[in-house]
Amino acid sequence: MRWGLVFGFGIGAGVAVQGRINGALGARLHDGIAAATISFGSGLLILVIAFLLSSRLRDGVVRVRSALAAGTLRPWQLLGGLCGAFFVACQGLTVVAIGVTAFTVATVAGQLLSSLVVDRLGLAPNGRTPVTALRLGGAALAVLAVLLAGAGRSDAPAGALSVPDALRGAPTALLIVLPALAGIGLAWQQAVNGRVGAVGGSLSATLVNFCVGLVALLLVEAAVLIGTGWPAEFPTQPWLYLGGLIGVAFIALAAITVRWIGVLLLGLTSVAGQLLMSIALDIATPTSAGLSAPAVAGSILTLAAVAIATRSRP
Repeated sequence: MRWGLVFGFGIGAGVAVQGRINGALGARLHDGIAAATISFGSGLLILVIAFLLSSRLRDGVVRVRSALAAGTLRPWQLLGGLCGAFFVACQGLTVVAIGVTAFTVATVAGQLLSSLVVDRLGLAPNGRTPVTALRLGGAALAVLAVLLAGAGRSDAPAGALSVPDALRGAPTALLIVLPALAGIGLAWQQAVNGRVGAVGGSLSATLVNFCVGLVALLLVEAAVLIGTGWPAEFPTQPWLYLGGLIGVAFIALAAITVRWIGVLLLGLTSVAGQLLMSIALDIATPTSAGLSAPAVAGSILTLAAVAIATRSRP
């Protein structure tokens, strides 16, 4: 249990760092979907190399295929990458406009609410977890936090890192709703990836996640390129292309951790890492949105929601 909490915190910190990287890449390309595609593509390349070098990892893929044939794994349980692709796309589209802190609070609110349903249905490998008053209260408080974090932002600001063209001038409500929807998908993604990981290992689950997500992103990006054309140039800073590597690390770690502590508690522990790292990033390397007082207040409320919901852990 203790290591599960530590890993959850590390996963959250990794998500926040990835959000800043993919948000900056999306802004410089003026295409958040392209940033997400690059992130997934680089992550998949790393995984393919690892699997080519390790027969043990390839055995995990064989076990996943056998479980599909036997019916112990369902085809829909391999589709967690769709939610991951949407989440990474939202990073590239909205982080520069609203800041990584507000993005994180919105994501967390959706994730907490979805985690209640996912745990109650027993979609994760650790089985069913009941919805208690404390867990429900914690999730409700997180929703209040996301409303507070979005307060005072009338539209997408301009700045050194410009907003991707797809959402230039978009209303704040849309910029907040998109990461909240991505958070709802994250809980389901963690649950089904945990199922795949229980059969073939965490890296097999990560490989499936990246394959599915990349196919979805390539289809969407193809449609975008038809209308807008290829980016004029790609940025040369190496750090802008580390999102995929970070994604491989935290998705693989989440596939292990969810089997120990469940979807909701994984979401709750990762929240602390996300929020603390998000505030640190918005202070150290501010985006055009900056760090607002409502976003900080929303973060404090979200941490309170974590504390409340965690107290009900059986």
